[in-house]
Amino acid sequence: MSIEIHPIQSESFAIIDQEIGEHSFNSAEYAILRRVIHSTADFEFSQLIRFSPNAIEQGILALKQEVPIIVDVGMVKQGVANLVTKTFNNPLICALENVSVPLAGKTLTETGFIHVAQAFPHGIMVIGNAPTALLSLCSLIEQKLVSPSLVIGVPVGFVSVVESKIKLAEMPVPQIRVEGRKGGSPVASAILNALIVLAANEQSE
Repeated sequence: MSIEIHPIQSESFAIIDQEIGEHSFNSAEYAILRRVIHSTADFEFSQLIRFSPNAIEQGILALKQEVPIIVDVGMVKQGVANLVTKTFNNPLICALENVSVPLAGKTLTETGFIHVAQAFPHGIMVIGNAPTALLSLCSLIEQKLVSPSLVIGVPVGFVSVVESKIKLAEMPVPQIRVEGRKGGSPVASAILNALIVLAANEQSE
């Protein structure tokens, strides 16, 4: 199930390899970082990305077991749907598409994520946009209502973004996150797509 790389993407990866310089990432971590840099043209992610112990291995295992993937917004879903379909065909559920009325005092995305996360408590949880959803997910983890196979926590922006990532860092779950204000749907998609490629290539060995 090896994934072919487009020649332009391959050339871009080669440029990144030339420019990134010395680093301490292992091969799997670097494969994920390189795809993030490719999606953003921002080398600062090499200073910001964090992997908890065994996060990549747990993510690969969950993908192979066809664990549902829960994403916060449609842009993340669109960014990964093609590779998901071509490989392990995990159920791909967008939180925002599963709710029409927000809970009191909560955003629509946050409300959707609360509902969907509890419906699939062991899912791969991917948040690229909504820090409120990440904060609520952390609360669900604390209450032992969910136990995600992996959390990709990379919301972008200014309000509650840094706080949500600090909270995620305290959670005892496998996680890949980006420190600070940077992140976004393209970063979330890049991380998950890189994991899918790693899993598919491992499967084909």
